[in-house]
Amino acid sequence: MRIAFYAPLKPIDHPVPSGDRLMARAFFGLLQGQGHTLEVASRLRSFDRAGDLDHQLQLKEASTAATARLLEDYSRNGAPDLWFTYHAYHKAPDWLGPAVTRALGIPYVIAEASIAGKQAGGRWDLGHRATIDAVDAAAAVLAMTRVDARNLARHMSDPAKLVLFPPFLSTSHRQPIERSAARERLARELDLPGDTVWLATVAMMRADVKCHSYRLLAETLARLARQDWRLLIIGDGPAGPEIREMLMAVAGGNVRFLGEQPPDSVAALLHAADVFAWPGLEEAYGMAILEALAAGLPVVACDEGGISDLVEHGRNGYLTQGRSPEALAASLNRLIEDADLRRRMAGEAAAMAADRHSLGAADARLADVLARVGRGDGPLRCN
Repeated sequence: MRIAFYAPLKPIDHPVPSGDRLMARAFFGLLQGQGHTLEVASRLRSFDRAGDLDHQLQLKEASTAATARLLEDYSRNGAPDLWFTYHAYHKAPDWLGPAVTRALGIPYVIAEASIAGKQAGGRWDLGHRATIDAVDAAAAVLAMTRVDARNLARHMSDPAKLVLFPPFLSTSHRQPIERSAARERLARELDLPGDTVWLATVAMMRADVKCHSYRLLAETLARLARQDWRLLIIGDGPAGPEIREMLMAVAGGNVRFLGEQPPDSVAALLHAADVFAWPGLEEAYGMAILEALAAGLPVVACDEGGISDLVEHGRNGYLTQGRSPEALAASLNRLIEDADLRRRMAGEAAAMAADRHSLGAADARLADVLARVGRGDGPLRCN
């Protein structure tokens, strides 16, 4: 099929890395790998961070103009067979896909749409209503967490179009990383003691909820019972100076800041570390958490958003109720003190990620969805 691909929050070639860009690229690559011809329909970002109605109306007007240009182009050069949108929500609605697909009479598929009922009548009401319209217009809606599926179902006239589609990793092309070799190399490069427990964190340093997670992480580190650990942090951003100062104040030489790193370096760190520590406040699910689990790291996080779709408490990590630094520290203390527990959870983490979140599993799910959409088989099933 010829597929028009659109990511209203962040185009796949956006220069700033994020979990959202990573997942968009993963879907793009997955579709290409199935033999479809992919084209980026538009790079227009519909994102409004501040809840500014005037800005939202300007974005909607720009979307209307972009829709007209697309329809003119498709009338000259032929229309795609299907439109695929990745990630639409109240702050970044998809105004293009529904309008284009209605005009062309082609299927519309949307992955990782999310609807927050509390936004009705609020600062992002325009985008909230647009997202409800988009999921109603879709032939299939791929919900990537159970939380999103429940919220979407409340606002859909036909919840049978929902498909639970767990997030996945598109890293099968990488060479396998041997843990001991990766650890020995990093120990030399960073002058780290190999016999301590290495905690890992991978997260951007932004002055938003990411900063709140880092603050909670700092409060957690201040409560750890032992000091035979090191925290290795990959990530940078506008709030970097504030975050580094905050962590240094409580952890001193026990924390190392590695800055922004390419994907292969992130993978090497995750394979070398022992535990992934990240509160994950307001995370949809957390691509860094998924990468850590796939690398065989038990995860310690807060039980928020869709993280519980990835982390099963007591099996491949620990989830704490509420934003409690004491509870997070207790979980980290348990893993720091018990090497056998770390090894058991590490095995579970890798096995569960391979079974549910692999590229192969996602490929089979998506092929089935597109085949049924193409045949017009009727209601899909959220399983």
